[in-house]
Amino acid sequence: MAKELADKAKEAFIDDEFDVAVDLYSKAIDLEPNCADFFADHAQAYIKLLSFTEAVADANKAIELDPTLTKAYLRKGTACMKLEEYRTAKTALEKGFNQESNLNNQICY
Repeated sequence: MAKELADKAKEAFIDDEFDVAVDLYSKAIDLEPNCADFFADHAQAYIKLLSFTEAVADANKAIELDPTLTKAYLRKGTACMKLEEYRTAKTALEKGFNQESNLNNQICY
């Protein structure tokens, strides 16, 4: 069920329906609260809605759940830049850049 919600959220995101994407990712997170990918994608939808504080919170949770998830660092860096927290953004982007290749990263569903 969580995967289906995340898939629908991705479709909404592609259709520029970011409010819908946030809602669907929230529901997926409720069902699977330990999935870093859901939090990272939730953060991206928040970035599109210009809700940067919420995006940072989601990116931080994704990083907490999976410190190797490079897209979480990118989302945190992007949101922090928009919040003019440049040092935090730089640190996040550097950490993401320095992560090892995540080819074997396990996606939860």
